[in-house]
Amino acid sequence: MDASFPVGFRADDADAVLAAIDPEETIAFLRELVRSPSVNPPGDVTAAVAICQRPLADAGFAVRTLAHAPGKPNLVAEWGTNAGPVLCFNAHLDVVPTGDEGAWTYPPFGAELVDGRVYGRGAGDDKASVTAQVMGAIALARSGVPLHGSLVVTEVADEETTGDGALHLIAAAGLHPDGVIVGEQTLNQVAIGEKGSAGADVVVTGRTAHGALPWEGANAVEAMARVIVALGEELQPRLSERTHPYFKPSSASVNMISGGVKANVVPDRSAIFIDRRIIPGEDPAQVIAEMRAIAEQAIAGLPGITVEVNAAPGAMAATMSDPNGTLARAMLAANAHLGLSTELTGFSMATDGRHFAAAGYPTIVYGPGDPRLAHVPDEWVGVDEVLEATRAYALAALAILGRGTS
Repeated sequence: MDASFPVGFRADDADAVLAAIDPEETIAFLRELVRSPSVNPPGDVTAAVAICQRPLADAGFAVRTLAHAPGKPNLVAEWGTNAGPVLCFNAHLDVVPTGDEGAWTYPPFGAELVDGRVYGRGAGDDKASVTAQVMGAIALARSGVPLHGSLVVTEVADEETTGDGALHLIAAAGLHPDGVIVGEQTLNQVAIGEKGSAGADVVVTGRTAHGALPWEGANAVEAMARVIVALGEELQPRLSERTHPYFKPSSASVNMISGGVKANVVPDRSAIFIDRRIIPGEDPAQVIAEMRAIAEQAIAGLPGITVEVNAAPGAMAATMSDPNGTLARAMLAANAHLGLSTELTGFSMATDGRHFAAAGYPTIVYGPGDPRLAHVPDEWVGVDEVLEATRAYALAALAILGRGTS
């Protein structure tokens, strides 16, 4: 699919698809999913996959699973015809740990429905998107509207850790989609890409000495302090100037630090991790080189001190699909029909979308929920948001796979 691919739907087809969405069934499905713990680690999503599998199979989807490890099946459910484009929905079933359950007002896996919100770990990240994709796809099938392509619903494991679920799906499912819509918390805005990452491990090495004789050593912690200050003074102003029309600015954050041997020993080693998120146009290798130059300059002239700056595993450039391409236009058409946002944006967090993009498939990110509520106590998602996303997913698929506007 490219920008010239026709996108749109007839009003009667849209009405038929939307009429096939049952709000009570949709929210009941979400609550059942949240009540199925799929915390990663260990990341067992077997029960969650079974919850998704049943209604899809009942609706006539061809359903199969592909597991890359015990307890980690990926769901693949297909509907439509072999002729025409292939559209893939993708979201993840694993969730992060709950943390201190005493910090929660509602039980993390209770799926309490309070004042129009469903509370629970994974309610937003990412079971709201799973729900919207599954129920939107089922509505498309129930509507009876003829399709000229196929819709594939994929719900995977291990997004919160390695990404191995999506990677295995891409390698083993044989799908070759023409486009992928990844479900994440975008507040039901159309994100045409996601930031990349270029995390760095920084290690300062010095020399130990007795704490009473600090001049005999080379203090790695004090030297690391200089590195951190230099990053704030030199790197941060540069990042604030690196902007993109669809993305928040480039960013860097020192998120981990270690150092020291004992209270009375001059430390000979200190380490930090820099969480560096990059926008389109920034190269991960150049980003690492930039931080290395700042760190080396910060400790230059300090006797006995050296510094190493190395790229952390998983570095990846930012992704961005064509803002005028089929996926973006279809999703925008769905939002416009529903009175939702028609402004394009970019997603700040990492998703499995980067793996599909790296494999060469046009990819966008879309889903209900606020990303600021992910991974925190009392995570929640609004019922109205989930229903809006369910309708939007169904209409976007209709815009690509249906019989057009004629």
